Amino acid sequence: MITNFHTHTQRCLHAFGSERDYAETAIKQGVAILGFSDHGPFPDKDYGLRMKYEELPEYIEEIDKLKEEFKGIIKLHKGLEIEYHPQYVDYYKTLLTETGLEYLILGEHMYTLPNGQMKNIFFAEKTTDYIDYANAIEEAFSTGSFAALAHPDIMFINELAWDKNCTKACDIILSAAEKYDIPLEFNANGIRRGKSNYPDGNRYPYPHERFWGELKGSKQKVIIGSDSHVPEQIYDESFQTSEKICRNMNLNVIKTIFQEDV
Repeated sequence: MITNFHTHTQRCLHAFGSERDYAETAIKQGVAILGFSDHGPFPDKDYGLRMKYEELPEYIEEIDKLKEEFKGIIKLHKGLEIEYHPQYVDYYKTLLTETGLEYLILGEHMYTLPNGQMKNIFFAEKTTDYIDYANAIEEAFSTGSFAALAHPDIMFINELAWDKNCTKACDIILSAAEKYDIPLEFNANGIRRGKSNYPDGNRYPYPHERFWGELKGSKQKVIIGSDSHVPEQIYDESFQTSEKICRNMNLNVIKTIFQEDV
């Protein structure tokens, strides 16, 4: 069964295709379950590269229409990929209880330090930033608002040499995922970016073999996500490569984050 819960649309301003484009392409590719998880807006500030807050009702309404239209052909789920910041704890709960959204994926591109400063993991200056990132993820898990963690090892896109801080950050994330029973996403978009030379070798920016190697043969739930930014990426070669890597590493891959889908 082919499934994907990490799908973006043109609303986020850095992807292409409408909700309908993705649903129709998924059907052609033989996808059984497709989850929409466009970058979620915040009610009081536009952090960029995401839909506008006023677009959220239209986004939900459009997916509802497609759910009804394609009922019995493909199962569609309504979600968002969104960062965790402590000041929005009530907002996440509102999204899940009052808007009709079914799930939130934690996509911690930005994270908040205890002093309130906001940082972007794509621009880490030192590996201690990875620990701050990991601690923010653990705090997010504790709220109970997130169904999965997108690209948990995305920090390794930075060209910083592996050290004890990298190991500690990975340990924090993996321990928190186990404690709160949160699936970790093996992200195909990192495969799509191709391999480059890093201080620790020629590799994909993510998924990082050293991170995922800690999960070989474990019971930790892993879900493969396309992180599609064009419809054709829903189930493409990079997704299929991700499937092969996960099989070879004997990861505990699940197909859905919803019990009702099983």
